[in-house]
Amino acid sequence: MRWIINKPISIEEKNQFPQINPIILQLLFNRELKTQEQIDEFLYPDYTQDVLDPFLFFEIKKAIKRIFLAIQNQELIMVHGDYDADGICGSLLLVETLEKLGAKTEIYIPHREREGYGLKEPAIDFLCQKIKEFKKQGGLIITVDCGIKDKKAVEYAKKKNVDVIITDHHYAILKDIPKAFAIIHPKTDNRYPFKDLAGAGVAFKLAQALLKEKQKTSNEFNFEGFEKWLLDLLVIATVADLVPVLGENKTLVKHGLIVLNKTKRIGLQELIKIIGLSSNLISNKSQTFNSEQMKGISNYKLDTWNVGFQIAPRINAAGRLDHANTSYQLLKTQDKEEAKKLAEELNQINQERQKIIEEIVSQALKQIGKVDNKQKILFVLNKNWPEGVLGLVAGRLCKKFNRSVMAMTFKKQKIDNKERTTIKGSGRSDNFNLIVALEKVKDLLVSFGGHSGAVAFNFLENDLENFKEKLSKIASKEILDQDLIPFLKIDQEINLSEVSWELFDELKKFEPYGKDNSKPKFLIKNLKIANLEKLGQNGKHLKLLVSDDRQKPVKMIGFGFGEKELKINDKIDVVFEINVNEWNGNRELQLKIVDLKNNNK
Repeated sequence: MRWIINKPISIEEKNQFPQINPIILQLLFNRELKTQEQIDEFLYPDYTQDVLDPFLFFEIKKAIKRIFLAIQNQELIMVHGDYDADGICGSLLLVETLEKLGAKTEIYIPHREREGYGLKEPAIDFLCQKIKEFKKQGGLIITVDCGIKDKKAVEYAKKKNVDVIITDHHYAILKDIPKAFAIIHPKTDNRYPFKDLAGAGVAFKLAQALLKEKQKTSNEFNFEGFEKWLLDLLVIATVADLVPVLGENKTLVKHGLIVLNKTKRIGLQELIKIIGLSSNLISNKSQTFNSEQMKGISNYKLDTWNVGFQIAPRINAAGRLDHANTSYQLLKTQDKEEAKKLAEELNQINQERQKIIEEIVSQALKQIGKVDNKQKILFVLNKNWPEGVLGLVAGRLCKKFNRSVMAMTFKKQKIDNKERTTIKGSGRSDNFNLIVALEKVKDLLVSFGGHSGAVAFNFLENDLENFKEKLSKIASKEILDQDLIPFLKIDQEINLSEVSWELFDELKKFEPYGKDNSKPKFLIKNLKIANLEKLGQNGKHLKLLVSDDRQKPVKMIGFGFGEKELKINDKIDVVFEINVNEWNGNRELQLKIVDLKNNNK
């Protein structure tokens, strides 16, 4: 494992902010927060100041004018979402807002395997049929977490006298953007300063704009209160979609967690109860639980870990193996018995998903065999793999081999009114921009989309070898051999004497953690082992007492480090996180080992 330590800040940079602890300043600069405004927003996120004005979006006024016209004329507004947690949560918060404003709504979430990602003609035909039933003219579709690549579908909607408003955040090619009625997309809008909203985050900005506009002419209800109660959905979507927890997202996630811990949604309450019964999930979170907290998830404060590893996977599970409508209905229902039934169903689907992934990963490992440095990107393919879990499989393999991975399966689909066999896949990468790479081979692809580290794609089966060859050549040119060596990013090197309650309290301001704002990792070199103890079954874990000869020994805990060959008086370099251990009313700092190296070897 390579250790990569961030470049230390300069004396000039320290002098620029003399009032800030240099350790904290280093952490801020590591996150590219280098102005007073950025630092204040990050450390002290304020909902009223740091959640941006939705009207900064260039076409949002046009969009809400069309929506209010649809409400006035009682047109049917169809919200077209995506089948993941981001799309499901974003769709529901927009539907709830529209319904609160008096709109007639319809939800449409496509089936992952039968229909695929994005807006398609069948969804438009579905709306047109509903419009006929209502005996209305025209209609309106609002996309959530999709649409920016659906040029043909938007043209088809126009022919059917249906307007389309796109809210999306995915990679977009400017010359190929659909000619929709309005587009709300941070990456294609030069006026909106924050580019990293989740799909639900963009839908939330539209909801915000609608509520603000309505508030100008009505005092019927608490618009601001209604808006904030949507944040439980938004925090799930934002954390699940792995967008950076910086800038506006950090403010939204922080306040979203407050709302999530008080959620009024019966479905979420029931899902949280079921998760609380799964003791294995709780025990994996951290070492800071006391006996009372171990009783269930409802007895401790939900954080981004709970969202990302417990709540979101269950919401995602339905769309991966069946239909995402199950998750949507769970979040929407106001019936306790239905909520309990749906929560149990999602929990079971998630367990099934976990088993399927284990089986597929095992099969994929046999396909891959031994890997050498010539293989900069890995490909795995099996006709029996469900496409809903391909991304998760690719992610697992990517972490294991520290290489880009494309996991693929076969699919029958209609192309130009002919049924063709295609290869459908998902890719994951930590060291290679996949979306840019796919753009370079787009002549081979039927469709593709995603982000730098996560993509979906499909192509005709006859192009398999060509696809692998071209992508491998691109990867070979752009990925260096050293990029294939697993690495650990370390925020900074400090002294043991600098670990204190004061530092811990300042680090709390970095929460909530997430992508691009991970829990700070520190390095201390040449610590002397004063005592060591093996803990857990078969001595799997390690408890150390360490010192630097300048102060009294400090406790360290290393989960899974029991196999390390260490002895008293050994000198070690340790990468760690600063946690708190609480028991029987006592509270002490506990340093959690992330990695260590024995200097005596």
